Amino acid sequence: MALLFVLAVGLIAGTISGIVGTGSSIMLMPVLVYAYGPKEAVPIMAVASVMANFSRILAWWREVDWWACAAYSVTGIPAAALGARTLLALPAHAVDISIGVFLIAMVPVRHWLARHDLKANLWHLAVGGAVIGYLTGIVVSTGPLSVPLFLFYGLSKGAFLATEAASSLGLYFAKSVTFERFGALTGDVFIKGLVAGSSLMSGAFIAKRFVLHLKPETFRLVMDAIMVAAGLSMLWNATHSP
Repeated sequence: MALLFVLAVGLIAGTISGIVGTGSSIMLMPVLVYAYGPKEAVPIMAVASVMANFSRILAWWREVDWWACAAYSVTGIPAAALGARTLLALPAHAVDISIGVFLIAMVPVRHWLARHDLKANLWHLAVGGAVIGYLTGIVVSTGPLSVPLFLFYGLSKGAFLATEAASSLGLYFAKSVTFERFGALTGDVFIKGLVAGSSLMSGAFIAKRFVLHLKPETFRLVMDAIMVAAGLSMLWNATHSP
């Protein structure tokens, strides 16, 4: 029953994250903790995230902005590995609270920047990749952190989903490799990650049909909603986790 629950929630989470570009970890992580316990849930989610991002790349291959991906990944990948190594030594509660407040605050900030026509460039993506990459190694999900960065760069819909996924793929892969080297990613955990990731992958292809019919204004509203929900979720997790 636990496996079926993981697959069902993973399919829903994969579909939603395939539409807005993030949210799969936030939705699936509590289910993984319930099914397998917190120690296994983090590396399982790391493997599943690699698969989820890979599926979005396959679904939107022609839309990837490879220059933006390279600028973000060149600093993000080593930063993610460094963050994963320090995961057990840092106070995750404080990090979750900071990210939660940041996500909620970014909604009005993003609208203010849009009204003033401010844009991000490749250098901003490189700096953002370093910061977000390090946080990705520490906490379960920082997907929503990359949302405003890539939107400010000027990407939307398929181009945003594909480029964000391609950029995040390297970060989660580096995190998974680091977990493996430190003994947290065993064969059994890897298989569970593959199972969870398969449901996320299926959802990404279901989502493509919905994304193609979204108006840019609707897409941005959905992004705002998921950022607020993600921020509240991280704040709740920070105040209720032992």
